[in-house]
Amino acid sequence: QVQLVESGGGLVQAGGSLRLSCAASGRTFSYYTTMGWFRQAPGKEREFVAGIKWSGGSTYYADSVKGRFTISRDNAKNTVYLQMNSLKPEDTAIYYCAADFSIDSYVRSRVYEYDSWGQGTQVTVSS
Repeated sequence: QVQLVESGGGLVQAGGSLRLSCAASGRTFSYYTTMGWFRQAPGKEREFVAGIKWSGGSTYYADSVKGRFTISRDNAKNTVYLQMNSLKPEDTAIYYCAADFSIDSYVRSRVYEYDSWGQGTQVTVSS
């Protein structure tokens, strides 16, 4: 199994930026592995934010964050990042890193399609 540990969350004012990190260990990633970021606000369903293929680097973003957030990865460090700019109060949520080990080229966007999850890190955006 893979262990995923998020870091970088915190409190930031609207319009500010944060960079989340997700360090992976354990299971070796394959060429097809997708790393994703999800978020969940109180009383709401966990929703997809962004995903990236471990090899190749193709990305997919939720419309709500497109143009503001950037997902990237450092293969040598086994780490995926989420750069969050122009943050809004509605971005407030617990952010989760996840891994999808499906053996294909798709970047999936549904919670049930991912196999492993980190513990989450809180992001709070104040107005």
